[in-house]
Amino acid sequence: MAMKSFLFVTLLVAAMAVPMAEAQLGLLNGLLGLIRIQGTLFCTANGNMGVNGTVTPVFPNALVQLRCGGNVVSTATTNGSGIFSILLDPLNFILSSVLTSCNLVVNTPLASCNASLPAVGGLISSLQLIGNTLVGLLNVANIIPAGFQSLPLS
Repeated sequence: MAMKSFLFVTLLVAAMAVPMAEAQLGLLNGLLGLIRIQGTLFCTANGNMGVNGTVTPVFPNALVQLRCGGNVVSTATTNGSGIFSILLDPLNFILSSVLTSCNLVVNTPLASCNASLPAVGGLISSLQLIGNTLVGLLNVANIIPAGFQSLPLS
């Protein structure tokens, strides 16, 4: 009988420990995370995909800057497919602040990917959160450009 009581108490303690561990992991999950900003830059006057999903050339080797409060805090260069990715440490950046006070800026002249596009000016986009992804213990906040617009250089 003592063995059954011991087994019951052990199972009860284990059952109580599981929710506590999950709650603690939930707190750690906020610390064990990343903020990922990624997207594709297209070689158009506004940096976005063509109308109705038509074939649109991409913008390779363009410098994409993340500017927060007017300061450049991170950069990335688009690859041959026009894709860029910026990772931020959430201990240095607050997600809500990134979404409200940061923009993506492209100062690489559009004429460098298509001679018929302007040789001066650039592109700017606000940011949009599209959700979170769990990668192991990491909670990754996924952010994309909300839509690039022309940015005349002054």
